[in-house]
Amino acid sequence: MPSAMEGSEGGEEGETLRYEEAEDDNVSPTDLSELLKEGTKESHDRAENTQFVKDFLKGRIKKELFKLATVALYFTYSALEEEMDRNRDNPVFAPLYFPVELHRREALVKDLQYFYGEDWGEKIQCSEATQHYVDRIHHVGQHEPELLVAHAYTRYMGDLSGGQVLKKVAQRALKLPSTEEGIQFYTFDNVSSAQQFKQLYRARMNALDLDKNTKERIVEEANQAFRFNMQVLN
Repeated sequence: MPSAMEGSEGGEEGETLRYEEAEDDNVSPTDLSELLKEGTKESHDRAENTQFVKDFLKGRIKKELFKLATVALYFTYSALEEEMDRNRDNPVFAPLYFPVELHRREALVKDLQYFYGEDWGEKIQCSEATQHYVDRIHHVGQHEPELLVAHAYTRYMGDLSGGQVLKKVAQRALKLPSTEEGIQFYTFDNVSSAQQFKQLYRARMNALDLDKNTKERIVEEANQAFRFNMQVLN
């Protein structure tokens, strides 16, 4: 799903996703947050124009497809958070380790229990496209941990931004309970202000001790993460 984007109301045409990042006078064009923002714009545009996302934003999402997307997210975040835990003390990632605020696996388990029942684990399987994504995350976490930043940025910043639009659309289109069963993934109980948290996260990214080459590799990995996401949704 699209990442690092804000949502806005789209009238009869449904919801839309668009950039809306607060300007920070202290940010330099060579800061990682700026390099990622500029370096992934084309990937953002492609991601938000996939048929899955366009249909989703117009409320044309079918429950079975939404369930499969939730399954894919479960396997993706299980891998991502396993590798984040592995690198929690690694200086190339540690400043971005926010398990209480960000981790999604537990929320996804609740969503899977809602959609599939208590024996959900026996009813789901990882698709081939999702497995490729998962394999890449594990490789990065174990062999190139500095690139883990790209995967965390791509997923969590999107979840705190455009993901909140998708939450409203899913709840309405699928007639899900107002108590938010089935969409716990989009609920961040420990983040009081998404905008402030994203600013903190970007500041932490910019403070990482990374050379120019590593920053460029992180931007390329973020674009790769977008490609994985689009392949999963297709």
